Amino acid sequence: MPAVGRLKKRPDFLKVAAARMKWVTPSLILQARQRSPQDRPIPGDDGERRDPAAQAVRVGFTVSRKVGQATERNRARRRLRAAATEVLPRYARPGYDYVLIGRRATLDRSYDRLVDDLRTALSRVTTTRDRSKQPGGRARGAKGNA
Repeated sequence: MPAVGRLKKRPDFLKVAAARMKWVTPSLILQARQRSPQDRPIPGDDGERRDPAAQAVRVGFTVSRKVGQATERNRARRRLRAAATEVLPRYARPGYDYVLIGRRATLDRSYDRLVDDLRTALSRVTTTRDRSKQPGGRARGAKGNA
């Protein structure tokens, strides 16, 4: 099981968002990004540059004001942290950064369903790719000439 670290700085959150890998469930949005070896390279004994934390999983949490007042946002964040603590060590892919975005339903959804949503999102987010990058794929909103 990979170690789970935290994302705390804004540039790290922006890098994950820029990767454009996300999955939306009723209770949360999961964004993911595979870290590149250049993120934190350290020279090895053999001259090869490697990152000792390359196999670690990092996660960040965010909940916007749309969810509610500060107490509700904090409760949503606590629920997301609890679900992540249970699910990420087992289902997250090593070498990935994840951002969990709370939604209004994060507050009302049962804990078991919240955990199921996170498991589903983890299994889907890294297997789906943006269709506009695949051969023959079209970007959302693009119109064909047919």
